[in-house]
Amino acid sequence: MDLELQTALDAYSVLAVWSAITIYVLAFLAFAYDLSQRAAPAPAREREAALVGARPSTLAAPPAGREAPSLRIPRAERSRRLWARLALALSGLGFGLHLTATLARGIAAERVPWANMYEFALIGTLLIVAVYLAALRWYDLRFLGVFIVGMVVFFLGGATLSFYVEVTPLMDPLKSIWLIIHVFVASLATALFAIAAGLSTTQLRQSRQEHRSAERTGPLRPGRGYLRGLPDAEALETLAYRFAILGFIFWTFTLIAGAIWANESWGRYWGFDVKEVWTFIIWVLYAGYIHARATRGWRGTKSAWLSLIGFAAVIFNFTIVNLFFKGLHAYSGLS
Repeated sequence: MDLELQTALDAYSVLAVWSAITIYVLAFLAFAYDLSQRAAPAPAREREAALVGARPSTLAAPPAGREAPSLRIPRAERSRRLWARLALALSGLGFGLHLTATLARGIAAERVPWANMYEFALIGTLLIVAVYLAALRWYDLRFLGVFIVGMVVFFLGGATLSFYVEVTPLMDPLKSIWLIIHVFVASLATALFAIAAGLSTTQLRQSRQEHRSAERTGPLRPGRGYLRGLPDAEALETLAYRFAILGFIFWTFTLIAGAIWANESWGRYWGFDVKEVWTFIIWVLYAGYIHARATRGWRGTKSAWLSLIGFAAVIFNFTIVNLFFKGLHAYSGLS
């Protein structure tokens, strides 16, 4: 590709990235306002519908001689729904710009756009938003928008400021079909772990409020404030577990694919390189989380903390290991 065209495409990609970040910030604010409106008590019908994955049921016909229930939505509830729809629309627009930036980077580089830390952050955050928006088709996770979009803004903005490098040719070990498979699947697993971490964080907050309520009144009750309109801690934990299992499946494939790629590039499947070791540590943490919850009855806060420790290891692997540990996987692109 002509150098001038390559430079122009890369510049357009960066512009699209910053435009996406701006839209994501607006979506974050809309999600935050929507979440703040959940502090108001909701009718019983709507609290039941707030359960994960539940959909509001249609109103049954009233008995003969009894006045039909009002179908008018309270003004406060209409306002909250408006902000939720606005937040989702902004998230979709930001995702479109984000996808455009990623594709433009790939076209400029004439390869898949995930060969260094900046590009991995680009595709990783893109998949986090994609998984979140896709999950909304099955679960009402609008309450998680503040966490997910806020995290994307933080990581995408930080990577663009700190990890950006100009388009460069691939190093010889990266010229493999496994670059496409291994890194993409690792990014997808990271996105699923991020959703699980968001749910586990919310679970911890909800669980604390429920137990405080139980100490005062006896039975467990939903938390106060914005937690009032959210699913209970048990429902949040169950959903976090589902996302973690999916992420674990993809991470297992990442580990296997990495070993095959290592044998193709360096003539051995395993060499205790620091990146290989940390990939295995993450696998062990999530395997322990799944096993402990399934067979040892580690539920509640123990389960949530294991989920968060696993995700913290993922972030540590991407940042600290890539930046400060020397090894064969020195593909950050930074000097």
